[in-house]
Amino acid sequence: MANIIIGTAGHIDHGKTALIKALNSFEGDSTNEEKQRGITIDLSFSNLSFGQRNIAFIDVPGHEKLIKNMIAGAFGFDYVMLVISAKEGIMPQTIEHIEILNLLGIKNLILIITKKDLVEDEFLQEQEKNILEFLRKYDFDIKFVRKVSIFDEKSINDLKTALFTINNNQKEEENFFRFYIDRVFSVKGIGTVVTGTVLGKRVELEEKVFLPHIQKETKIKNIQVHNENSLFADISNRAALNLANIDKELLNRGDIITKKGFLRGFNSIDISFKSLKNKELNHNQIYTLFIGAKKLEVKVLLFDSESSLENGFATIKADENIYSLFGEKLILRKNNETIAGGVVLNPIIDPMNKNQKSKLLSKLYENSFKDAFKTLLEAHKKGLGVISSTQRFALSHEEALSFAKNLDDVFIDEKELVIYPNSTKKEIENFIKNIYNKNQYALLSSSSIALRIPWASISFIQDAINILIDENFLVKDGNLYKSANIKEDIKKDLEDIFLKRLKDENVNPTAPYNIYDELDIDRKLGDDILKSLTAKKQVIRLQHNLFIHFESLNSIIKSMRDIIKEDGYIEISNLKQRYDLSRKYLIAYLDYLDNFSDIKKLENRRVFA
Repeated sequence: MANIIIGTAGHIDHGKTALIKALNSFEGDSTNEEKQRGITIDLSFSNLSFGQRNIAFIDVPGHEKLIKNMIAGAFGFDYVMLVISAKEGIMPQTIEHIEILNLLGIKNLILIITKKDLVEDEFLQEQEKNILEFLRKYDFDIKFVRKVSIFDEKSINDLKTALFTINNNQKEEENFFRFYIDRVFSVKGIGTVVTGTVLGKRVELEEKVFLPHIQKETKIKNIQVHNENSLFADISNRAALNLANIDKELLNRGDIITKKGFLRGFNSIDISFKSLKNKELNHNQIYTLFIGAKKLEVKVLLFDSESSLENGFATIKADENIYSLFGEKLILRKNNETIAGGVVLNPIIDPMNKNQKSKLLSKLYENSFKDAFKTLLEAHKKGLGVISSTQRFALSHEEALSFAKNLDDVFIDEKELVIYPNSTKKEIENFIKNIYNKNQYALLSSSSIALRIPWASISFIQDAINILIDENFLVKDGNLYKSANIKEDIKKDLEDIFLKRLKDENVNPTAPYNIYDELDIDRKLGDDILKSLTAKKQVIRLQHNLFIHFESLNSIIKSMRDIIKEDGYIEISNLKQRYDLSRKYLIAYLDYLDNFSDIKKLENRRVFA
């Protein structure tokens, strides 16, 4: 089914809610307070269907004090139905709604002039002319104009017909599913249900989704689209999602639901902004931020001024994490006034100085992603993750890699999705050289080096190793690399070194991985050496990571037998009196005694049988 979301906008009492009721019989003002006051207080949702076409209406409040609720609904509009009374024409909240819609980048507009029965035809035509002249100041694409009265059935039916002729969903599919919660409630026997507008990609029944503000994954148990059960919810569907094992008290309006791994939260973001006419943003001041259905108090820090600006770049700082996406629209208000609209340029905070950040924002503002990559690599010398490009640039991994491949002097690890400046490779080369210069018997693989350089991928390390081979600094020995100065097979020498070390450490041997690292040998090679020594009975394995020289083991076994002769038993306390070892070693040696037939265990003590 083709779906369109149409939101209403306009001044209070210009007939938005009455018009929706005339179109689909839905009573939007449903709360007692709304009915008593005669105004829409919160968002209301309804729909109108014809064949395979469905229109979802979001009716928003027009009262100046309830603009925050209007903004919470407007982000999801495909089209806006601007409702203006023929009798009153453009009024203050009409203008504010128009300005907010313009700031949010909503282009598709349907002009509805209501209450035509209250004015003469000549006045009605003049009113239409004046309204259209006013709208020309803004960047709207006016689809059509209709003059209606809720008491004129023909005008309402004509509007219905026109609504069903407009194009369906205008939103393009993005890289991942997003869903801002606008309502949350609990249904007995069902559990927690949230409503909102599907953004980015469709979501399906039983699909796993992620709640980043509580870092919890959940599953969708049921989906309803326009009050009917569905196997999925598409982009621009108004949907109710039943979430598994989530307490409704953990959720609030404005929280985002998405897919795991796509959105990271930061307590600051960078934006470009444009103020409304005769207004400015002030530096280091508190404003109310509206992004999606989210509302929160933030501090605005201007980039190019310590006083105020009409437009430019700014950093938004909050007391909680903001989960945003490149290109996402936002509104900044203060004291119940709309001040400016903005666009998220940098949703991910980077370790950058002000000059780098300013350069980055300029490139992002121009959608020059190739240059943005270059600037980011100046700050991320140890690798820039392409995986973050879905949030950082609203690009797929494939699109981001395509930009990266046009960069000069970079190394791209397509498997790990990381870009490195080639200049950083010299740091890895020097790190490796330092190991082999200090220890001529070093024998390592690219993966074992990666354990010591956690920021570098194995492919990037291997590229540095290949350069060292070309320079005749390293040579390949099987799957390992040794110094080019060592001509003989050093594996036998390493076995002797390993055995001597264990013998010297006596009954307090170092854990294998620590020995491998200190001897600069590959972990798999180290494991093979221990297996060989164990097979020859030169080393005894007591536990998973505890290996001891056979002579040292025989020595402590003799001592433990002597303790039993002297004390009549042996346990941790009297063994520790003779050997100042950790509990791990003491228990291992006591457990080894159980292998002897003349020793028996009585609770925690060992005695002669």
